[in-house]
Amino acid sequence: MTKAVNIKRALILFGVTIALSILYYTNIIVKNLERRERQIANLYAKSIEYIATSPGTSEYTFIFDQIILAIDFPVIVTDREKNPLFYRNVEIDTTLLTAERDKILRQEIEKMAKTFEPIKISYGDTLVLNYVFYGNSKLVEQLKILPYIIFITAGLFILIGYLSFSYIKKTEQSNIWVGLARETAHQLGTPLSSIYGWLEILRTKIDNGEDVADVIHEIENDLEKLNKITQRFSKIGSKPEFVEEKIADIINSVIRYFEKRIPQTGKKIMISVKGDTSAKAFVNRELFEWVIENLLKNALDAIENSEGKIEFKIQEKKNLVLIDVSDTGKGINMKYRKDIFRPGYTTKKRGWGLGLSLSKRIIEVYHNGKLFLKESKIGKGSTFRIILRKQG
Repeated sequence: MTKAVNIKRALILFGVTIALSILYYTNIIVKNLERRERQIANLYAKSIEYIATSPGTSEYTFIFDQIILAIDFPVIVTDREKNPLFYRNVEIDTTLLTAERDKILRQEIEKMAKTFEPIKISYGDTLVLNYVFYGNSKLVEQLKILPYIIFITAGLFILIGYLSFSYIKKTEQSNIWVGLARETAHQLGTPLSSIYGWLEILRTKIDNGEDVADVIHEIENDLEKLNKITQRFSKIGSKPEFVEEKIADIINSVIRYFEKRIPQTGKKIMISVKGDTSAKAFVNRELFEWVIENLLKNALDAIENSEGKIEFKIQEKKNLVLIDVSDTGKGINMKYRKDIFRPGYTTKKRGWGLGLSLSKRIIEVYHNGKLFLKESKIGKGSTFRIILRKQG
């Protein structure tokens, strides 16, 4: 839960950081453009002042051709009483009467004066001849709107990301609970169906007067299996105890249980344990058995032919114990090597896609190890690897 909250907070922080960074950068650009436009406006005012105070100059052609044409922002030049004389880059209907046009220009002058202080054109130090009013160019105005667009976009990004993440988490949790309920039924179903089978054999042997000790023993095994299942589910959410165990012994105990029941599936499967069979690691026996069962069931389901092999290979490497579980089944496309551990993902007709997800959680969260698909080839089989630590 804390991890999910942290991800949501990080998502919001990331979005806000992007928006503020772009806002800051945009603000710098706007300030630089405004500074540049004021410099041009000043140059324009100085040019007019130069023309006004230097009669007979021949430089006005250069001034009007090179300076005025370079202006891309609205400019209005007035007399000393602030009556408009001429303007540039102000959108006005040219068909209007002079009085109507001047009225619009005065309204624009008031707006410009609120944004920027007008530039004075003086003769000497005291006599003001004209005023130059100017405003922002279209580019600057668009850049000023940009931060609002960014904030809205970033807000939508955060909102959509937050809702999407919440939906994914909600769906995943729903899949986990549904899968867990079905996995419980599936886990209980295996020994229960086995008990029913043994009961039929028991009745037949009793009717024929045969020894039933072996059947009673198997029924006891199934009852013990049911007891283990209840213990496993009771350990979910609690802190399990870890004991140093011989890994091969745990695997063999699971294999022995399945070997008695594989013939009922109509398949002939050879299951073997090889490698460092004396290797030990700190595990919780009930939970680790659950992992081995899930991997064994997956391997049995993957073998679609009447015959096949499943091999457990144990290796010791420094402070680690590696367990490779290989089968001769149909294989898995390696592009799905991560998807197969997602709750609810399954390629089987019967199954709820929780076995591998639970197994990965048991190994990686509870045992601080690793469980992953090491290799797989379509039509040839798959190998899953478990990595355990020798020390708890």
